[in-house]
Amino acid sequence: MFKKQEFTDRQIENYFKSAFRDYKIARDSDTPEIVFKFSYDSLLKIAIAICAKNNLRVKSRVGHHIDLVKKLSEYLEDDDIYIVGNEMRKKRNFDLYSGGVLITKKEALSYKEWLKKIVLQAEEYLNKEQKLF
Repeated sequence: MFKKQEFTDRQIENYFKSAFRDYKIARDSDTPEIVFKFSYDSLLKIAIAICAKNNLRVKSRVGHHIDLVKKLSEYLEDDDIYIVGNEMRKKRNFDLYSGGVLITKKEALSYKEWLKKIVLQAEEYLNKEQKLF
């Protein structure tokens, strides 16, 4: 699912900025569906940035979202990323393909708080070797 590719610091920074933009939309919203959608999108974009930092580009194929979340979990050494990220993917798919899913305010708040932790972990990971941001 991944191809070796070198990325510039600027490309990695842009990937993370895009992820952070989605995080801010989720963070600033009170609408559960918006919080959920932008949290999930941010998570995937964070995974893309972290993979790029490790010279990996995901190939767009069936299951590539699972692989992205799994790699992110491995690189950040946090098993909860795979567990929660996979749960989010399943909910997103059910919503998209099976007639909808209700995201409660409580769930949205939980995803928002969880994602904040992932954003901080990713920032720390990306800044380990050199200051990008």
